[in-house]
Amino acid sequence: MKIRFAKMHGLGNDFVVIDAVRQDVALTPAAARFLADRHFGVGCDQILIVEAPNHPGIDFRYRIFNADGGEVEQCGNGARCFVRFVHEQGLSEKRVLRVETRSGVIAPRLEADGEVTVDMGMPRFLPAEIPFESDSTALLQRLETVDADGRTHAFEITAVSIGNPHAVQVVADVDHAQVAQFGPLIESHPRFPKRVNAGFMQVVERHRIRLRVYERGAGETLACGTGACAAVVAGIRRGLLDSPVRVATRGGELLISWAGEGASVMMTGPAVTVFVGEINLPE
Repeated sequence: MKIRFAKMHGLGNDFVVIDAVRQDVALTPAAARFLADRHFGVGCDQILIVEAPNHPGIDFRYRIFNADGGEVEQCGNGARCFVRFVHEQGLSEKRVLRVETRSGVIAPRLEADGEVTVDMGMPRFLPAEIPFESDSTALLQRLETVDADGRTHAFEITAVSIGNPHAVQVVADVDHAQVAQFGPLIESHPRFPKRVNAGFMQVVERHRIRLRVYERGAGETLACGTGACAAVVAGIRRGLLDSPVRVATRGGELLISWAGEGASVMMTGPAVTVFVGEINLPE
């Protein structure tokens, strides 16, 4: 089956975006893994599917598949690319869209300067809503992992959902954080039944952080939009940060705002189309 697609990125977090409104697309986990493969496919962190809505008052449905073929709930950088895609492809002229995701409805807005602001909804901290297995609702939780050599490592994390689960820890210097070693251990920790995105946050000042994220099903990416939101929310709740916060990732900067309990998290950043093309999916 031949499909048309666009290759896009948000701060280096890259996507294959597919219009399933005007073409028939049946994306299996194997097809998603093929598209994400950087040697035999197009290459990306995630695949984004644009579909017609299921409910009135909604403009589109938006589905997200990780590089390992698993479908997930939310993606902040992907949401910004989604908005640019539907405008560039002539699917909508609205500057503000209502978009259905697995974790609820989001409302991204195309700004006059070409950047995109996304209302990411309210963060969730209750363990059952993340989901995170814990008998406590304490902001800081001790998470222990065991590596391949049988050594135990302990982390102080804040668990939060931004439509998908995150475990955020503060580190002294993200450049020296052992993301490749500890990211997979945290991602697959049994206390997170749906796995988790592991965030490593360095507080630079009260309105600026540096961040690296090991994303479930994709590994470390150059930027993670929901990870940036989770880190800022965790930092504000811990009394380390004040909104708004500039988040420096390896791919560039995002601006995150959060007014506190009962408020949505707002994320602003760029979205770029790299190229468009066609590819044959394997049978």
